[in-house]
Amino acid sequence: MTAIFKSAQAARSVIAAYRETLSYWPVPHNHLALPTRQGETFVVACGPEHAPPLLLLHGSQANSASWIPYVSMLAQRFRVYAIDLIGEAGLSAPSRPPLDSDAYALWLDDVMLALQVPRAALAGISLGAWMALDFAIRRPARVERLALFCPPGIGAQKRFLLRVAPLLLLGAWGRRRIRDIVLGPMAADLPPAGRAVVRLMETIDRSFRPRLGKIPVFTDSKLRAITMPLLVIVGGRDALIDSAQTRQRMHRVLPNAKVCFLGDQPHFVRGQGSTVMDFLTEDMDGLPYDA
Repeated sequence: MTAIFKSAQAARSVIAAYRETLSYWPVPHNHLALPTRQGETFVVACGPEHAPPLLLLHGSQANSASWIPYVSMLAQRFRVYAIDLIGEAGLSAPSRPPLDSDAYALWLDDVMLALQVPRAALAGISLGAWMALDFAIRRPARVERLALFCPPGIGAQKRFLLRVAPLLLLGAWGRRRIRDIVLGPMAADLPPAGRAVVRLMETIDRSFRPRLGKIPVFTDSKLRAITMPLLVIVGGRDALIDSAQTRQRMHRVLPNAKVCFLGDQPHFVRGQGSTVMDFLTEDMDGLPYDA
């Protein structure tokens, strides 16, 4: 675990902040520890047990706390499984196999086997969106629908590290400035759950060793293998991904996909709960699932 953190104490600090943040999970839930070929995988499960399954995959330098703003709505209609990615700042194994391999699809195979979920809708943020898209390309029969927030792998990846390198020398202020560039400025009057999330992000920023290097870009032929309903949400002010190119390529390669381009939003888009919920439930009846 310490390999992806700056020290053993840094790992403990992130885990403590994460557990505090999980205490604000807004609906009844269970914590699961699932065996996989990459090591133990942590999952937050919530929503009616017999509702259609929905797998949530967060982004890099993050964990399943990213889904707190969305889960109250999603858990009304779905059995939600928020999965901590391996190799990230959560409670799953620190394993980081190469992205240009089938390792993450095999890992998700193991997760779904342990959950006894043969087929599910998937939603992902950033790196989690890339993993969801990779899985849908490799395992199309296992994916019902696909909702992606700011996915890499479609538009070009920007040279973000070069842009922010000077800020890395400026301590806590520099880390906060980098976070604002990626996520946008935080509101001053956050509720307790929001303040806990900010504390968690600050702890991760000073304690975690992020993945470096390029995220693989999917070829046109691979993207055309996507046959399930697809929603892509991108922010026009994304500092990490060329979102205009993402939109253009989606229109060219997958013209039937739904693309939501939010011109004033950063990489971590906000306020899209209704958009995602409408997409995920458009073939379902309009009542909360209570079976």
